[in-house]
Amino acid sequence: MDSPEHVALAEELGYDRAWLYDTPQQSPDVWMMLALAAERTERIGLGPGVLVPTLRHPMVNAAATAALVGLAPERVAVAFGTGFSGRRAMGYRAIPWKYMDAYIRAYRGLLRGETVEWEGARMRMLHPPGHGAPRPVEIPVLISALGPKGAGVARELADALYATLVLPKFAKDFSEVSYLFWGTVLDDGEDRSSERVRAAGGPGLALAYHGAYEFDTPLSELPGGAEWQAVVERTAPHERHLAVHVQHCVGLNEADQAAWDAGGHTMLEQATVSGTADQVSAKLAELATGGVTELVFQPCGPDIRRELEKFMETARAAVPA
Repeated sequence: MDSPEHVALAEELGYDRAWLYDTPQQSPDVWMMLALAAERTERIGLGPGVLVPTLRHPMVNAAATAALVGLAPERVAVAFGTGFSGRRAMGYRAIPWKYMDAYIRAYRGLLRGETVEWEGARMRMLHPPGHGAPRPVEIPVLISALGPKGAGVARELADALYATLVLPKFAKDFSEVSYLFWGTVLDDGEDRSSERVRAAGGPGLALAYHGAYEFDTPLSELPGGAEWQAVVERTAPHERHLAVHVQHCVGLNEADQAAWDAGGHTMLEQATVSGTADQVSAKLAELATGGVTELVFQPCGPDIRRELEKFMETARAAVPA
């Protein structure tokens, strides 16, 4: 619920854009929070990163986009993805790329003011003046993709690539690449197992276990993986996804904490963009060399100002404007 204030803080600190998650099973509505952020800011870019198409009809996302553009002209971008926590935390698998292709075509057609067909019906945005930004609504559309099918859709329909944790080889096919990651900049001599580091870096580290579980990677290969799995498997199989994804990207759930305590914290720098300022700076410079044009950092823990300030200071040293 503090996201609008955090966006205002990010603007104050010089960030270029704020992305908010589309995770209705654990977060306030993304469009509602973006609208509140628009009212509290003047310059910073705004957008959902990433929208999960099956959560809303394309007309609903098109109308929300037009409304946000009306509130924050020239500041809106929209990213789409097939859904990790936005679907798996509710027991679903990822969206097929055929569906994603059709959805984005319908969404973009609606924003252009065209009549499109969706689910066998013909429709068009009918918003009168004052009910949203006038058509055509021109915004950058980013697509999150890792494999060849996603790469094909992104090349054809996206203005830029949105990557998370893994930078695919085809990233260099795009002139603009946004890269989402987690981590924390350590203070000099700070203990990597400290409470501050656990709160700020732990949620990003936990993604290693969540991802391994969802993509059938042996958890025994990760420090603390057996302990993590033992906690999750106390939940019945048909509800196990709930135990996996609670506190996703926000804090450590019971399984995540068990893994951290069993040695998971030792792979903090391997699994997240964490380390001393010099170490993080080197990682960010490497990402820029790999084709990343936008560093998307998600701060965690109780002191968001500290995380945003430290990261901005380190990023400016690594990749001067």
